Amino acid sequence: MKELIDNISVIMETFRENARTQLDKGNKSAGLRARRASLELEPLLKRFRKVSLEASNPNLAQ
Repeated sequence: MKELIDNISVIMETFRENARTQLDKGNKSAGLRARRASLELEPLLKRFRKVSLEASNPNLAQ
C-alpha cells in the first residue's frame, strides 16, 4: 500500500504543479498535462479505496 500511496503522491504533485501553472500563467500545455495526470489518478484512487477497505476489514478480502 505504501508504494501505491507514493505513486499517488507523485502524480498528485505533477497535477498540482501543472494546474497551478495553467491558472497563474495561462499555459494551455500545462492544462493538458494536469488533465492527463487527473486521468492517471482515477484508477489509482479506486485501487487505494479497495486496498484500504481490505486492510481495515480483513473479512471483506475473503
